[in-house]
Amino acid sequence: MVELPYRRAPLDASPPGTRTDQLDALESEAIHVIREVAGEFDRPVILFSGGKDSMLLVHLAAKAFWPAPIPFPVLHVDTGHNFDEVIDFRDRVVERYGLTLEVARVQDYIDDGRLAERADGTRNPLQTTPLLDAIAEHRHDAVFGGGRRDEERARAKERIFSLRNAFGAWEPSRQRPELWNLYNGRHKPGEHVRVFPLSNFTELDVWRYIAREGVELPSIYYAHTRDVFSRDGMWLTSGPWGGPRAGEEVVTKSVRYRTVGDGSCTGAVESTASTLDEVLAEVRESRLTERGATRADDRLSEAAMEDRKREGYF
Repeated sequence: MVELPYRRAPLDASPPGTRTDQLDALESEAIHVIREVAGEFDRPVILFSGGKDSMLLVHLAAKAFWPAPIPFPVLHVDTGHNFDEVIDFRDRVVERYGLTLEVARVQDYIDDGRLAERADGTRNPLQTTPLLDAIAEHRHDAVFGGGRRDEERARAKERIFSLRNAFGAWEPSRQRPELWNLYNGRHKPGEHVRVFPLSNFTELDVWRYIAREGVELPSIYYAHTRDVFSRDGMWLTSGPWGGPRAGEEVVTKSVRYRTVGDGSCTGAVESTASTLDEVLAEVRESRLTERGATRADDRLSEAAMEDRKREGYF
């Protein structure tokens, strides 16, 4: 018999099938959404960066269709400014689950002139065009994302099924009601639907579920010693994306990452939390979302995320 690519730790000593808690309800909702997409759409894809939320999507998809393989490919929009640990992890997950990996590289667009480097060196805002081109090229009609409503105000406005127009843009007035767990995936040719099965998870729910299910994550989510420098209240790492600038001193700190992304705008937090229990305790005490605390691209303006969503970003 083929072994499951994950393990599930028991919730408590209760007999099987006698306890339903918040995590069970969230898992059930997410699996229901994933199966609805499989039934309604022809060419879904999972956005997969190797981060904790996209890893949960892969884990949940594996559970949704077990013992069959995950019936969707995964798509990574590669900025070229990724952490090595995360790319290595991404490739291990693809191999372990037997997934088809599609990669849209920002560097290719810079090399041929379709995009230009930003003055601040940040490539996160450059992901939109490669993402939309990849969706069109592979004719994906549903795109799973790991967005959650607790992350940021613009994401709190999203439906679980989020209709995007022929230009990939989000139009709030065209979003549909979602009553009684009924999801409307109808769309015109050229349009597609972004799907957010983790909408009702919080960061703490994500970590509780990771602990319960024994989900593997990249090592940078746990405390480790790293050379960093301070900018805009965040600890950034030196890399091909530039820095430190004049006057920014490199120091050695015990840090971990709450979210992963473009190295030029994703900061670490000082932490000694090297185990799941310690991370859970730290997240419980936090009063800032992971994006608010560690993502410089969300600090460009009050409406930075919403502006990018209207352009076609997640």
